Amino acid sequence: MTDGIEDPGTTAPAVLPAVVARVTALAGRLGVPQAEVFDVGRLSVACGVPESVVRALLSGRPAGEPDVQARFLQRLDLLRRTRLKPNGRRYTQQEIADGAGMSRQQAGALINGDRRPTMEHCDAIQRFFRVHAGFLTAEDPEALAGALQRTEQELLQRLADRERRAAEAADDPLERLLQDHGVRGIAWRAAQLPTDQHRDKVAEWLDMLLESVKRPES
Repeated sequence: MTDGIEDPGTTAPAVLPAVVARVTALAGRLGVPQAEVFDVGRLSVACGVPESVVRALLSGRPAGEPDVQARFLQRLDLLRRTRLKPNGRRYTQQEIADGAGMSRQQAGALINGDRRPTMEHCDAIQRFFRVHAGFLTAEDPEALAGALQRTEQELLQRLADRERRAAEAADDPLERLLQDHGVRGIAWRAAQLPTDQHRDKVAEWLDMLLESVKRPES
Protein backbone atom coordinates (compact mmCIF):
# COMPACT_ATOMS: atom_id res chain seq x y z
CA MET A 1 0.00 0.00 0.00
CA THR A 2 1.04 3.56 -0.57
CA ASP A 3 0.99 6.35 2.00
CA GLY A 4 -2.11 7.79 0.40
CA ILE A 5 -3.73 8.88 -2.84
CA GLU A 6 -1.51 11.22 -4.78
CA ASP A 7 -3.07 14.37 -6.19
CA PRO A 8 -2.07 14.48 -9.87
CA GLY A 9 -2.02 18.26 -9.76
CA THR A 10 -3.24 18.54 -13.35
CA THR A 11 -6.77 18.59 -14.67
CA ALA A 12 -7.85 16.27 -17.48
CA PRO A 13 -9.29 17.91 -20.61
CA ALA A 14 -12.68 19.36 -19.78
CA VAL A 15 -15.44 17.12 -21.09
CA LEU A 16 -18.26 18.46 -18.95
CA PRO A 17 -19.48 21.21 -21.34
CA ALA A 18 -19.70 18.72 -24.22
CA VAL A 19 -21.64 16.22 -22.13
CA VAL A 20 -24.01 18.95 -20.92
CA ALA A 21 -24.64 19.99 -24.54
CA ARG A 22 -25.36 16.42 -25.66
CA VAL A 23 -27.73 15.75 -22.76
CA THR A 24 -29.51 19.05 -23.40
CA ALA A 25 -30.02 18.15 -27.07
CA LEU A 26 -31.25 14.63 -26.28
CA ALA A 27 -33.67 15.89 -23.65
CA GLY A 28 -35.04 18.37 -26.18
CA ARG A 29 -35.62 15.66 -28.78
CA LEU A 30 -37.43 13.49 -26.25
CA GLY A 31 -39.40 16.31 -24.65
CA VAL A 32 -37.85 15.62 -21.25
CA PRO A 33 -37.81 18.71 -18.99
CA GLN A 34 -34.38 20.18 -18.35
CA ALA A 35 -35.19 20.28 -14.65
CA GLU A 36 -35.47 16.48 -14.71
CA VAL A 37 -32.16 15.66 -16.39
CA PHE A 38 -30.26 18.38 -14.58
CA ASP A 39 -31.81 17.84 -11.17
CA VAL A 40 -29.08 19.09 -8.85
CA GLY A 41 -29.99 16.88 -5.89
CA ARG A 42 -30.12 13.70 -7.98
CA LEU A 43 -26.82 14.48 -9.68
CA SER A 44 -25.16 15.25 -6.35
CA VAL A 45 -26.16 11.86 -4.96
CA ALA A 46 -25.07 10.12 -8.17
CA CYS A 47 -21.59 11.64 -8.33
CA GLY A 48 -20.80 12.70 -4.76
CA VAL A 49 -20.27 16.36 -5.62
CA PRO A 50 -21.99 18.87 -3.29
CA GLU A 51 -25.15 20.46 -4.68
CA SER A 52 -23.66 23.95 -4.62
CA VAL A 53 -20.71 22.77 -6.71
CA VAL A 54 -22.96 20.86 -9.14
CA ARG A 55 -25.00 24.04 -9.61
CA ALA A 56 -21.88 26.10 -10.24
CA LEU A 57 -20.38 23.62 -12.70
CA LEU A 58 -23.64 23.33 -14.67
CA SER A 59 -23.69 27.11 -14.93
CA GLY A 60 -20.17 27.10 -16.35
CA ARG A 61 -18.68 28.71 -13.28
CA PRO A 62 -15.45 27.42 -11.73
CA ALA A 63 -15.79 25.77 -8.33
CA GLY A 64 -13.12 25.42 -5.70
CA GLU A 65 -11.73 21.92 -6.02
CA PRO A 66 -10.95 20.34 -2.62
CA ASP A 67 -7.73 18.48 -2.09
CA VAL A 68 -7.72 14.71 -2.27
CA GLN A 69 -8.24 14.19 1.45
CA ALA A 70 -11.12 16.66 1.68
CA ARG A 71 -12.73 15.17 -1.42
CA PHE A 72 -12.55 11.66 0.02
CA LEU A 73 -14.10 12.73 3.33
CA GLN A 74 -16.81 14.73 1.60
CA ARG A 75 -17.88 11.87 -0.65
CA LEU A 76 -17.60 9.21 2.03
CA ASP A 77 -19.88 11.31 4.21
CA LEU A 78 -22.36 11.55 1.32
CA LEU A 79 -22.25 7.78 0.86
CA ARG A 80 -22.97 7.21 4.53
CA ARG A 81 -25.93 9.63 4.36
CA THR A 82 -27.46 8.38 1.11
CA ARG A 83 -26.59 4.67 0.82
CA LEU A 84 -28.44 3.30 3.80
CA LYS A 85 -29.20 -0.15 5.15
CA PRO A 86 -32.54 -1.77 4.27
CA ASN A 87 -33.91 -0.55 7.61
CA GLY A 88 -33.09 3.04 6.66
CA ARG A 89 -30.20 3.44 9.09
CA ARG A 90 -26.58 4.30 8.37
CA TYR A 91 -23.90 1.64 8.25
CA THR A 92 -21.75 1.65 11.36
CA GLN A 93 -17.97 1.93 11.30
CA GLN A 94 -17.77 -1.75 12.19
CA GLU A 95 -20.08 -2.74 9.32
CA ILE A 96 -18.06 -0.66 6.86
CA ALA A 97 -14.84 -2.17 8.21
CA ASP A 98 -16.17 -5.72 7.89
CA GLY A 99 -17.56 -5.10 4.40
CA ALA A 100 -14.40 -3.40 3.16
CA GLY A 101 -12.05 -5.95 4.70
CA MET A 102 -10.26 -3.68 7.15
CA SER A 103 -10.10 -3.24 10.90
CA ARG A 104 -12.53 -1.04 12.79
CA GLN A 105 -9.60 1.17 13.76
CA GLN A 106 -8.65 1.64 10.11
CA ALA A 107 -12.22 2.46 9.13
CA GLY A 108 -12.59 4.89 12.01
CA ALA A 109 -9.35 6.68 11.13
CA LEU A 110 -10.44 7.05 7.51
CA ILE A 111 -13.94 8.25 8.37
CA ASN A 112 -12.62 10.76 10.91
CA GLY A 113 -9.91 12.07 8.60
CA ASP A 114 -7.07 10.87 10.81
CA ARG A 115 -5.56 8.76 8.02
CA ARG A 116 -5.08 9.43 4.34
CA PRO A 117 -6.81 6.80 2.20
CA THR A 118 -4.95 4.65 -0.28
CA MET A 119 -6.37 3.52 -3.60
CA GLU A 120 -6.90 0.11 -2.00
CA HIS A 121 -9.00 1.70 0.73
CA CYS A 122 -11.05 3.61 -1.84
CA ASP A 123 -11.63 0.55 -4.01
CA ALA A 124 -12.75 -1.51 -1.02
CA ILE A 125 -15.16 1.16 0.25
CA GLN A 126 -16.57 1.75 -3.23
CA ARG A 127 -17.25 -1.96 -3.60
CA PHE A 128 -18.91 -2.05 -0.20
CA PHE A 129 -21.28 0.81 -1.08
CA ARG A 130 -21.71 -0.52 -4.63
CA VAL A 131 -20.74 2.66 -6.42
CA HIS A 132 -18.65 2.98 -9.56
CA ALA A 133 -14.87 3.10 -9.56
CA GLY A 134 -13.53 6.58 -8.93
CA PHE A 135 -16.53 7.75 -6.92
CA LEU A 136 -14.32 8.73 -3.99
CA THR A 137 -11.41 10.11 -6.00
CA ALA A 138 -12.52 11.73 -9.28
CA GLU A 139 -12.25 15.50 -9.52
CA ASP A 140 -15.58 17.33 -9.32
CA PRO A 141 -15.99 18.13 -13.06
CA GLU A 142 -14.99 14.58 -14.00
CA ALA A 143 -17.38 13.08 -11.45
CA LEU A 144 -20.29 15.24 -12.63
CA ALA A 145 -19.52 14.47 -16.28
CA GLY A 146 -19.61 10.75 -15.45
CA ALA A 147 -23.05 11.05 -13.86
CA LEU A 148 -24.33 12.98 -16.87
CA GLN A 149 -22.86 10.40 -19.24
CA ARG A 150 -24.95 7.76 -17.48
CA THR A 151 -27.98 10.01 -17.94
CA GLU A 152 -27.02 10.35 -21.61
CA GLN A 153 -27.02 6.57 -22.02
CA GLU A 154 -30.48 6.35 -20.48
CA LEU A 155 -31.79 9.04 -22.83
CA LEU A 156 -30.21 7.33 -25.84
CA GLN A 157 -31.97 4.11 -24.87
CA ARG A 158 -35.28 5.95 -24.57
CA LEU A 159 -34.73 7.52 -28.00
CA ALA A 160 -33.90 4.13 -29.53
CA ASP A 161 -37.03 2.62 -27.99
CA ARG A 162 -39.16 5.46 -29.34
CA GLU A 163 -37.72 5.12 -32.82
CA ARG A 164 -38.27 1.36 -32.72
CA ARG A 165 -41.91 1.85 -31.76
CA ALA A 166 -42.33 4.41 -34.53
CA ALA A 167 -40.90 1.96 -37.07
CA GLU A 168 -43.27 -0.76 -35.89
CA ALA A 169 -46.21 1.65 -36.06
CA ALA A 170 -45.33 2.52 -39.65
CA ASP A 171 -46.18 -1.07 -40.60
CA ASP A 172 -49.44 -1.09 -38.62
CA PRO A 173 -52.39 0.72 -40.27
CA LEU A 174 -54.28 1.01 -36.99
CA GLU A 175 -51.28 2.49 -35.20
CA ARG A 176 -50.81 4.96 -38.06
CA LEU A 177 -54.44 5.98 -37.79
CA LEU A 178 -54.19 6.50 -34.04
CA GLN A 179 -50.92 8.40 -34.38
CA ASP A 180 -52.37 10.70 -37.05
CA HIS A 181 -55.73 11.39 -35.42
CA GLY A 182 -55.95 9.84 -31.97
CA VAL A 183 -59.07 8.26 -30.48
CA ARG A 184 -60.72 11.60 -29.76
CA GLY A 185 -59.94 12.86 -33.24
CA ILE A 186 -61.55 9.83 -34.85
CA ALA A 187 -64.62 10.14 -32.62
CA TRP A 188 -64.90 13.87 -33.35
CA ARG A 189 -64.74 13.29 -37.10
CA ALA A 190 -67.37 10.56 -36.90
CA ALA A 191 -69.63 12.88 -34.91
CA GLN A 192 -69.56 15.41 -37.78
CA LEU A 193 -71.19 12.96 -40.16
CA PRO A 194 -74.82 13.81 -40.97
CA THR A 195 -76.59 10.51 -40.25
CA ASP A 196 -76.34 7.37 -38.16
CA GLN A 197 -75.92 5.46 -41.37
CA HIS A 198 -72.71 7.33 -42.13
CA ARG A 199 -71.45 6.80 -38.59
CA ASP A 200 -72.26 3.10 -38.83
CA LYS A 201 -70.11 2.99 -41.96
CA VAL A 202 -67.19 4.41 -39.98
CA ALA A 203 -67.67 1.78 -37.25
CA GLU A 204 -67.90 -0.93 -39.91
CA TRP A 205 -64.72 0.33 -41.56
CA LEU A 206 -62.87 0.36 -38.23
CA ASP A 207 -64.01 -3.19 -37.53
CA MET A 208 -62.67 -4.24 -40.93
CA LEU A 209 -59.38 -2.50 -40.19
CA LEU A 210 -59.06 -4.22 -36.83
CA GLU A 211 -59.76 -7.57 -38.48
CA SER A 212 -57.15 -6.92 -41.18
CA VAL A 213 -54.48 -6.14 -38.61
CA LYS A 214 -54.99 -9.53 -36.90
CA ARG A 215 -52.91 -8.72 -33.85
CA PRO A 216 -51.72 -11.73 -31.85
CA GLU A 217 -53.44 -12.14 -28.51
CA SER A 218 -51.33 -10.98 -25.56
